[in-house]
Amino acid sequence: MPKFSPFFFFFLFLILGVDLIFAQCSMCRAVLQSEEGQQTAKGINNGILYLMAIPYLLVGLVGWKVFQILKK
Repeated sequence: MPKFSPFFFFFLFLILGVDLIFAQCSMCRAVLQSEEGQQTAKGINNGILYLMAIPYLLVGLVGWKVFQILKK
C-alpha cells in the first residue's frame, strides 16, 4: 500500500474545496452584487480561484521534484 504524505492530503483538500471558497476584492463584490443573475459573479469567483491555485500547484510540484532529487 503506498504511503501518502500530509502534503498530498493538503493539496487534495485545496483542490476539492475550490467551490466552497469565495474570493473577491471588495470593489468587485460591490459591483457584482448589484447584478440580478449572479452569473458574472460566479465566473469571476472561479477565475480568481483558478488564478490563485496555479502558482501553489507549480511551487508544490517544483518542491516535490527538488525533494526527490535531493533524497537520492
